[in-house]
Amino acid sequence: MIELSGLTKRYGEKTAVDQLTFNVRPGIVTGFLGPNGAGKSTTMRMVLGLDNPTGGDVRIDGRHYADLKNPLRHIGALLDAKTMHGGRTAYNHLLCLAQSNGIPASRVGEVLETVGLSAVAKKRAKGFSLGMGQRLGIAGVLLGDPEILMFDEPVNGLDPEGIHWIRNLMKSLAGQGRTIFVSSHLMSEMALTADHLVVIGQGRLMADTSMADFIAQNSRSYVRLRSPQQEQLSDVLHQAGYNPVPAGDGSLEVDGTAAADIGELAARNQLVLHELSPQQASLEEAFMQLTAESVEYHAHDGSKNPPPGAPPQQGQQPRWGQNPRKGA
Repeated sequence: MIELSGLTKRYGEKTAVDQLTFNVRPGIVTGFLGPNGAGKSTTMRMVLGLDNPTGGDVRIDGRHYADLKNPLRHIGALLDAKTMHGGRTAYNHLLCLAQSNGIPASRVGEVLETVGLSAVAKKRAKGFSLGMGQRLGIAGVLLGDPEILMFDEPVNGLDPEGIHWIRNLMKSLAGQGRTIFVSSHLMSEMALTADHLVVIGQGRLMADTSMADFIAQNSRSYVRLRSPQQEQLSDVLHQAGYNPVPAGDGSLEVDGTAAADIGELAARNQLVLHELSPQQASLEEAFMQLTAESVEYHAHDGSKNPPPGAPPQQGQQPRWGQNPRKGA
């Protein structure tokens, strides 16, 4: 388990991490999300003792990283796959790590086989592609057979087969009762991998909850209906206490109910349905909704609309959910 308690990091007047408190528990994949500049990498560096906290504490199974004997046996981490000696072969790179942490040399061949690099074990790392370097970094994470594994952008540079492999690997390791902590900007991949989410913005904790609860709490869920008897269906729904809203594509949208309840209501009233589909936002949409106000770097797409969460420009009407500025 990784335990953070009031963890804080300041660089001069800038607070990169602000009073973070949460636990990364064993047996599940915990996703670590936040906009650029939110403090994710700084937090991970403090877990590994690479940066010293300004305040608070972080422990790995009850101990600080510096107090771990042979730390790779306790926690494996991939923060930057490029941090390796390019003149060493893949085998020798891992052998050096193994020898410094009391790990048998036989383990090197095992992890090279696991990540699919056995055929290039004697090749120097400087000639590796981005994806091969990423696989070598993952081999280093697995080397000590640790109970805690931490990944920052693990699919970076991997091809579709590699992405599928690392996703299943993390799920398998979590299924063995290990602690998996993974940061990524690829929301579609995180949605397929993580069971639990920790979300931060501007260094502060914004969410610490299950994947399902995060999406439910930060998005709209509704049922979409389409029928050749649309008018009668709308009347029946109103009579049952629902508030169907016509959508631009000719369908009806109903909040606050399950699709099965609507289907049974239509059947009792002998109404034909051409579509009955529950709709829920994606992880990306829920994430954007929650973090819109904490994005530090706003890009612009060239349209007249400001990016989500940005204040309206002078002379512009505020978008839905924004308060007009005084004097505008």
